[in-house]
Amino acid sequence: MTSDSVVVDEAIRAAWDSYRALEKRTSAKERQEAQQRVKAAVDAYGREEVARGTVFLVGVLTGYLIAEQSGGEDRLDPLSDLIPAVIRRLPTFEMADPAQLPMVTGILMAAAMGMETVAWRDRFGQIPPEEALVHSFVLWLLADLFDSLIGRPGAIDQMMRETFDSMVAEHS
Repeated sequence: MTSDSVVVDEAIRAAWDSYRALEKRTSAKERQEAQQRVKAAVDAYGREEVARGTVFLVGVLTGYLIAEQSGGEDRLDPLSDLIPAVIRRLPTFEMADPAQLPMVTGILMAAAMGMETVAWRDRFGQIPPEEALVHSFVLWLLADLFDSLIGRPGAIDQMMRETFDSMVAEHS
């Protein structure tokens, strides 16, 4: 685990790859490649760091959804629309442990309040595997919500992959 709420770039990428592995539009080849990148990141940095990457992305997408929707008549209110919508849909994932809902709600609330989600979550110690899994589902739900709101399936995935590609180009 890194310190000061910093998350290794590869762990953030692996967290997004976890989303891609869940996403039905991901081709079998891309899904397999995503799963291999997740495994490589877990082997290199640990499951905990990849889970922290997922918490980071949950915060980023929550903040982005709130910012994108601000000002319009149909805007998402984080407290009455966004967070309840995500929490209500979590049970559609059979493997989502209901005992993890308080922490997930806390992270979404922290993001909605503009707090650093990783710093907020780090205060509670290590992320257990059952919680990490639920964060992956939340990430998928947020991405799906974003795509639905703009009416372009796969838009957030494209945007995130372009972001990761530009990060790789900067470091080359």
